Amino acid sequence: MENKKPTIGVAAVLIKDGMVLLGKRKNSHGTGTWATPGGHLEFGETPIQCAKRELLEETGLIAHMCTQGSWTNDLIDGNHYVTLFVTVTDFEGIPQLLEPHKCEGWRWFPIDGLPSPLFKSIDSLIQDAGSLL
Repeated sequence: MENKKPTIGVAAVLIKDGMVLLGKRKNSHGTGTWATPGGHLEFGETPIQCAKRELLEETGLIAHMCTQGSWTNDLIDGNHYVTLFVTVTDFEGIPQLLEPHKCEGWRWFPIDGLPSPLFKSIDSLIQDAGSLL
């Protein structure tokens, strides 16, 4: 077995009026699952800087108020991911589909009515913590 090192992922959890922003993934691991905006932590970046960057790149939204949250440890399609969750409660803009090759589109869902199937790290967070927040 190949010796792979874990990858650090960052998930930006946008909350607005009891709703959370999710997009359906495509052309990557977790294809067909619902996930928050996010991506890989780059060298020298903080999780909050990464969440803000990924949010802007994927949706065009500008994050103002961010809080570091929980983390998960998952095997996803043969890769080992540690995902750091960042909650975003103040932002500006309207979600746009800026990476249509990676996401089918962005939608708001009630926090207590999330779609299925969820991306593995989100599902793990809910299983471990009992909530997305």
